[in-house]
Amino acid sequence: EIVWMWPASGKLVGTFSEGGNKGVDIAGKAGDPVLAASGGKVVYSGAGLRGYGKLVIVKHNNNFLTAYAHNKTVLVKEGQSVGKGQKIAEMGDTDADQVKLHFEVRRQGKPVDPLKHLPPR
Repeated sequence: EIVWMWPASGKLVGTFSEGGNKGVDIAGKAGDPVLAASGGKVVYSGAGLRGYGKLVIVKHNNNFLTAYAHNKTVLVKEGQSVGKGQKIAEMGDTDADQVKLHFEVRRQGKPVDPLKHLPPR
């Protein structure tokens, strides 16, 4: 069982919708810390996915991945292990209309509602 934490402390400005937003959007200021929602291994770090800007993907186990998009700066490399709460990036607006973290939880590759996994706040 994965124990999750919020990857950023800002205000929720976008929620998950089937066929729409594949995750949640958390507002903040450029440079705000983006934290690993749980421990795992960085399986992607780069800007090759259109619409995501500078993106980090962390694999937590065989079922779950998390994705962190629109970062200004990425602080981790592919293959690196990260701990829960570790700062993995700094918030930005790469490929976005405002500074925000777009956060996705994927279960067996399929986006699921992060709010069903994150602790209430």
